[in-house]
Amino acid sequence: MRFGVLGPVTAWDEAGGVIDVKGPRHRAVLARLIVARRRVVPVTRLAADLWEGEPPPGAVGALRTFVAALRRALEPDRPPHAAPTLLVTQGPGYALRAAPDAVDAWRFEQAVAAAAALPPRQALERLEEALGWWRGPAYAEFAGQDWVRAERSRLAELRLHAIERRAEARVALGLAGEAVPDLDAHVAEHPWREDGWRLLALALYRTGRQGDALAVLRRARELLAEHLGVDPGPRLRRLESDILHHAPHLDPVSGTADSVWAQAAAAYDRSVPAGARARLESTVTLMRDLAVTGGAGLEAARRHRVAAIAAAEELGEAELTARVIGSYDVPAIWTRSDDPGQAAQIVAAAERALAALPPDAPDAVRARLLATIALESRGTHAARAGAAARQAEEIARRLDDPALLAFALNGVFMQSFSRAGLAGHRDRIGAELVALSARHGLASFEVLGHLIRLQARCALADFTEADRHAAAAERLAERHERPLVSVFTGWYRALRLDATGRTPSDEPNEAGAADQAAGAATALEDVEAAYRSAAARLDGAGMPGLERGLLPLALLCARVRRGLPPETGEVDWGPYEPWVRPLVLLAGGRRDKAASALARVPDPPRDLLMEAMWCLVARAAVAVDDREVMRRARTRLTPAAGELAGAGSGLLTLGPVSEHLAGTA
Repeated sequence: MRFGVLGPVTAWDEAGGVIDVKGPRHRAVLARLIVARRRVVPVTRLAADLWEGEPPPGAVGALRTFVAALRRALEPDRPPHAAPTLLVTQGPGYALRAAPDAVDAWRFEQAVAAAAALPPRQALERLEEALGWWRGPAYAEFAGQDWVRAERSRLAELRLHAIERRAEARVALGLAGEAVPDLDAHVAEHPWREDGWRLLALALYRTGRQGDALAVLRRARELLAEHLGVDPGPRLRRLESDILHHAPHLDPVSGTADSVWAQAAAAYDRSVPAGARARLESTVTLMRDLAVTGGAGLEAARRHRVAAIAAAEELGEAELTARVIGSYDVPAIWTRSDDPGQAAQIVAAAERALAALPPDAPDAVRARLLATIALESRGTHAARAGAAARQAEEIARRLDDPALLAFALNGVFMQSFSRAGLAGHRDRIGAELVALSARHGLASFEVLGHLIRLQARCALADFTEADRHAAAAERLAERHERPLVSVFTGWYRALRLDATGRTPSDEPNEAGAADQAAGAATALEDVEAAYRSAAARLDGAGMPGLERGLLPLALLCARVRRGLPPETGEVDWGPYEPWVRPLVLLAGGRRDKAASALARVPDPPRDLLMEAMWCLVARAAVAVDDREVMRRARTRLTPAAGELAGAGSGLLTLGPVSEHLAGTA
């Protein structure tokens, strides 16, 4: 339950729907109790306030009727005769026991106070959000009531203070140009606020408009003298003197990362002409950094990347286009694309750029295009992608270029799924990435190397080594601000519990068969809770290619491994549906349909879950006695006989591949 008084008085339910609080008297009761800030308002005081003076006969009875109606509206699910918990009767009156953050005005006050202790960037974000809660004047429909006048004045003053602090944060961040329009409107509406004039003059000065800044200070002096008969305060007078003398302290502060960023961005925008090719290449560098932040940053980077490539192609310069495409060397660990359509567009653009490159184009530019093709073709059956990965690696080794080699090895990793059972090969790729990146300060690729090794050691049931790589990845992520790493290590912890009955923080003991037995014996509800907790980390992470269908698949694998049937309700299996469907149909008693689905099941994508998909297919084939599908599954799975099915993903497991193979013999 939330309440709004920064505008018309409103109440919202938990789903965000507006609650009908009846007529104006009902809203007045609610507003009066909110003004009291959880304190009791005596019935006599409430009546006197609502009827402005001497209440009419029957006012107290009417108040009780209003309160009863409000209670029904605010607590519709309260059982009959149960005591109210929100609008309560206490002593001689009533109180609204709303939570401290349930009223927008209370939250606004807290946000403004908190912003005062924050650095400029965070303060600006907090104040922007808080000012957005205002929907009009506070307690709008009760503007003429005495009981709310002081509170309305207090909130209005607090709002003006917040507007000025927001402008101050913008100026501190080097965003003076953005602050000027709002401050101009602010002083026009509230000409007696000296701090508003001061900030406007300072913002104008910092945008190079010294004359306008001095004119603003003169206008402030004239208004104050003409209408109030006072001179400007000491801060305004001192600012005018400082502007006239170009005091050094008026120059933008450059001691914080936020202000340095803002100033550099503003200088770049002024100095590099619109349409310059350098802007495109610089944009790709920015998008590369944006992508590793996850969430909205990753989504924005993907979106703008395609636009940047299109803009480069329009200029008709093959080498520029190649640099724009190849500069986006963001490490990738998951083998399913977040946007297959977009990936295909990028591959096509890279192929066009390769074909158009002049013979004397740098080999490094060509190698980056090849590595991009390998990366963006992940999970497909494109033969070209594997060849592109090998070519990129060969060029990078010949040029002895560490950064290029790291990028190329990422492409080699993405194309290391030509068959099952290649965890050892991927472990060697990860080991080289870790060593190479550590020597040359390539932090993002060092993280990638540890995650690749984590996956590979899981597939090989070496959880002690997997623990070590998870910890190393987390240390690097914390040092270099890579929030997405915790998504993968969080899933690893759930897998670890599922497979061994322990998490990385538990005391180590002998690994091997005992571990697997302990994992099988671990309470299913504990494992499911761990997987759900891991899945929660994906919310807002910006990785739909990883997120969709993963939690249901992990829960299914945990059940199947314990000899339990999968859930048969409405489930979004995402991209895994063709390989899951036969088992789900069998669990629902639909054997004929399961056999029909199994006969049509395609080969799974060549990715980190390939072995898991084949194991699901093998189990269904055994159940319906489909010898041909059993043969297919056995042929594909035999090279991985010594691995844990699915564990190479670092996310889930179906147990030893050998157990699934045994059933198909």
